Amino acid sequence: MEILFLVLLVFGGLLVLIALSGFRFIPNSRVGIIEKRFGFRTLKSGLIALHGETGFQPQVLRGGLHYRMPIQYAVHIVPLVTIPQGKIGYVFARDGKQLEPAQVLASNLAVEDFQDVASFLANGGQKGPQRRILREGTYAFNLMQFVVITEERVYSLPLSREDAEVITRMAEVIKERGGFRPVIIKDNEDKIGIVTVHDGPSLPQGEIIAPVVGDDPAKADMYHNKFQDADHFLLAKGMRGRQLQVLVEGTYYVNRLFATVEMIQKTVIDVGNVGVVVSYTGEQGVDLSGSEYRHGELVTRGQRGVWNEALLPGKYPFNTYAGKVIPVPTTNFILKWIKNEVGSHNFDENLSEVALITKDAFEPTLPLSVVVHIDYKKAPLVIQRFGDIKRLVEQTLDPMVAAYFKNVAQTRTLIQLLQERSAIQQQSSQEMKAKFEHYNLELEEVLIGTPSSPVGDKQIETILTQLRQRQVAEEQVETYARQERAALKERELREAESRAAMQTKMTEAELSVSIQSNQGKAEYERSIQQAAQIRALAEAEAEKVARIGIAQALATEEQVRAYGGPQFQVTQQVLNRFTEAIQQSGVDVVPRVVVGGSGEGGGQSSNIMEALLTMLLSDRFDALSNQTSQTQRSPDVEAMREKILKDMQKKDDSKKDASK
Repeated sequence: MEILFLVLLVFGGLLVLIALSGFRFIPNSRVGIIEKRFGFRTLKSGLIALHGETGFQPQVLRGGLHYRMPIQYAVHIVPLVTIPQGKIGYVFARDGKQLEPAQVLASNLAVEDFQDVASFLANGGQKGPQRRILREGTYAFNLMQFVVITEERVYSLPLSREDAEVITRMAEVIKERGGFRPVIIKDNEDKIGIVTVHDGPSLPQGEIIAPVVGDDPAKADMYHNKFQDADHFLLAKGMRGRQLQVLVEGTYYVNRLFATVEMIQKTVIDVGNVGVVVSYTGEQGVDLSGSEYRHGELVTRGQRGVWNEALLPGKYPFNTYAGKVIPVPTTNFILKWIKNEVGSHNFDENLSEVALITKDAFEPTLPLSVVVHIDYKKAPLVIQRFGDIKRLVEQTLDPMVAAYFKNVAQTRTLIQLLQERSAIQQQSSQEMKAKFEHYNLELEEVLIGTPSSPVGDKQIETILTQLRQRQVAEEQVETYARQERAALKERELREAESRAAMQTKMTEAELSVSIQSNQGKAEYERSIQQAAQIRALAEAEAEKVARIGIAQALATEEQVRAYGGPQFQVTQQVLNRFTEAIQQSGVDVVPRVVVGGSGEGGGQSSNIMEALLTMLLSDRFDALSNQTSQTQRSPDVEAMREKILKDMQKKDDSKKDASK
């Protein structure tokens, strides 16, 4: 009995130990993956045992204490899957249905939750990388069925080296495509996203870009939500390849294994330009160019070909892989046939001066500038006909303009070409307008420069020098003529200025003359009065003098008669003068020293005095002797006397009349 008890005790202890070893505690931050090591049924295919077969079970053990037979079952404890905020996680299924030949990613239309492995496999879930991605959150995945790839780590229960290599390569591809972060298109960068889908049916033959899915392109987002729902995109008959639809500003959680996004700049049409669209995709349209236009077809917007309506200035999310936008200037632009001078649009960078041959066999080169305008409504016609503006300039306008001016040069000499430049310019502007209109262009103006000679040729410079000298001579003649006229004008100006400057003086002089005239008149009146007064005084004085003179004459006559006549009067006057002379000279009448004889010295003067006295005495004696004979008046004296008396009587009578 004791032995049996001991055996039972040992057996019971073993059972207890076995039972105790089957309990596993799983933290809440982890899950347990159950592996059944042996049983009555084994898996015939696949990796996950859905019906209790040996192998990995679909259910996982969450946090807590769990019991499994320790020998039959193994529990692999793995962490929960965590996707950080703003990041993306990718799922790779190890078990499920095989992918279709055209499939790249597994479809998830029937899959509601990756955490329910049994439902995933029962609803036809496929193995391989999945189309659905994981957003922010924490997930309790069976990491034997699903491998979750995040930017930080790979969540997986390793199986083999080959399996690990597949997962590593997939993680590298996602990282290269920037697939762990959403697509963010900022509004300040003016960019758009060009989407290339890597799954789904291929494009038909001849197509280069996938059309917008759905019957109505405006409602395309209803089908796939901007390529974020891969299954519905393919369900709506979306095709792989570069897509016509683009992504604009926003944030998009796109599976980079399903589709990649390339950033390009928006198409900007500047003011003064329009954009002619050449579409590479779309349905075949109806020609809208008209029956007279035979250079190509114009189609409506959205169809394949050149659109008949150009894009007006603005920003457009235009897919440049689906077509191109050719800018066409609608403002006037200048084409320069001048080497090393290029306009702002670079249409004329390959143009150079036109080589001419004149009528007199000179070979100058002619620089030109042509101002051109393109009607924005005719811009599609120009692009359809020539492809682009530069090709139009180089292949059409350049030979046409060169030929025109070559023809003009052959009809004129070099001097005529130089002197008639303005007329040639005006004529060419008028005649070439029709040629430009033929190409749907509007010619605004033709500008002609100065012809120049080729390198090494000096003949044209010689002629130009002669013309310049001739012109200088003509200008000198004209200059001299103008200088002469200017000198005359300057003289007239100086005279006018002098007259203006002297006007004040002339006015003052005139006033002075007037004043002096008035003063002169006053002086004249005064002088008349003074003259009358003087004349009266003179007449009175003359009368007085005359009376005195007559009296003196009568007295003298009487004296003469008394003293012997005129000779005595003369003698008396001489003596009077002699007496005055002696008095003024201070000579002694009687000498202080008297020397007798005829000695030297005073004898000579005494002889003079004696002679004078002798003469006077002799005259006196003669006068006395003749006194008796001259008692009567002379007839002349008597006549004079009578005349003076008559004159005095007349003056007295005139004064009496004047006083009356």
